[in-house]
Amino acid sequence: MSELPVVVIGAGPQGLAVAAHLTERGCDVIVLERGSGPATAVSEWGHVRLFSRWPELTDAASRRLLEPSGWTAPTDGYPTGAEWIVRYLAPLAEVLGERVRYSTTVTGVARKGRDRVVESGRAGQPFVVHAIGADGEELRIGARAVVDASGTWGRPNPAGAEGLPAIGETGFASHISYRIPDDVTAQAGRHVVVIGSGHSATHTVLRLTALARRHPGTRVSWLMRRGKAASRLLGGATGDALPKRAALGARARKVIESGLVDVIQGFRVAEFRADEEGLTIIADSGGAVSGVSHVFALTGFRPDLGMLSEVRVAWDPTLEAVAGIAADIDPNVHSCGSVGATGAVELTQPEDDFYIIGAKSYGRAPTFLALTGFEQARSVAAQLAGDLIAARSTQLTLPATGVCGGSGDFDGEGGGCCGNPLVQVGTVRARMELIPATADHAAENSDSTPARSIR
Repeated sequence: MSELPVVVIGAGPQGLAVAAHLTERGCDVIVLERGSGPATAVSEWGHVRLFSRWPELTDAASRRLLEPSGWTAPTDGYPTGAEWIVRYLAPLAEVLGERVRYSTTVTGVARKGRDRVVESGRAGQPFVVHAIGADGEELRIGARAVVDASGTWGRPNPAGAEGLPAIGETGFASHISYRIPDDVTAQAGRHVVVIGSGHSATHTVLRLTALARRHPGTRVSWLMRRGKAASRLLGGATGDALPKRAALGARARKVIESGLVDVIQGFRVAEFRADEEGLTIIADSGGAVSGVSHVFALTGFRPDLGMLSEVRVAWDPTLEAVAGIAADIDPNVHSCGSVGATGAVELTQPEDDFYIIGAKSYGRAPTFLALTGFEQARSVAAQLAGDLIAARSTQLTLPATGVCGGSGDFDGEGGGCCGNPLVQVGTVRARMELIPATADHAAENSDSTPARSIR
């Protein structure tokens, strides 16, 4: 089985980073990417500027792999998603070369000749990754280990307050978008609604209110599920270590104070109905917003668990995050600034040599940081290469962000949480104490497992 490669699912920031670390360690690796180029998900929000400066947006092994090609690491500034791709992710994918296979959609992961139930001889069998290639051909790719870095971008949460589509939401799909818009000019003179209270929603509200300044007939309504806590979700605190994010919150407060946007707190969407001017959105409390032309539902993301139905994965029942890290990332308790580094120890799965890293490891938790994803990639690659000391060490320092709070009291004064896309820095947690003081420790074999940088 050792002659087989490690298969990485997803050529986003974390997928490419783990491939770079594995390559540096001399391990064979194949990266399977559903899109026609690297970081397909990032390209879909390429018009959005990140909160972090360039030094926080590149991985160490990736930089070392790139430098012999003449590439120079950007040292300052806040790139857009598109700039992140052009100046870093695309060059990295190019250096990795044929290790990255595009237009290949993974449909499932399993142990060779065994479904999820079969125990006999399971650990001794390689993985088989099922996929569909660019020409529609069905593929079975053998692997000694699998790293799922596919993120959560493909599964946005619905507008419905219970986590399920609201009544009428599916039927009115042509009137509802689930991504930060690039061009909002088509909404001029219309009544537009934004649902959500994270950074994606804030970005969208600012774009729409800028449109409203140019076209006074444009009406913007911002529906937030939380009550009094919503005011904290806007950020802008002076203690935020990310000045661009602080500025985003400050701009949001200004447009609210200017009257360019109507903010309705405690509005939990239950139903969409047609009216003479478009849609009426009805809350579970009975309140309604009418005459709506278009809705931007920006309520977060969740992982796709379907492709992993035949491998044994320990999911947290609440967050759909990797069980080993759920308590440390729970947004009911933690903020972006209090979530520490995670790696091979915390991400261990019941299935030997199977890992989930990046945004997907965080499930529905909105507290994922790009640098913690890079640390996951480094640690997991070390584990797969047999360097257990490196796998269990922490090589990351994250200054506190100072703004995001846990969700606290949903209806009251509790804090907020970070929305997508968000790339930033946070706090440190050591793992060195987890190394057993035994002579045979180097012979051990353990595993790890999300999303979420920006995916």
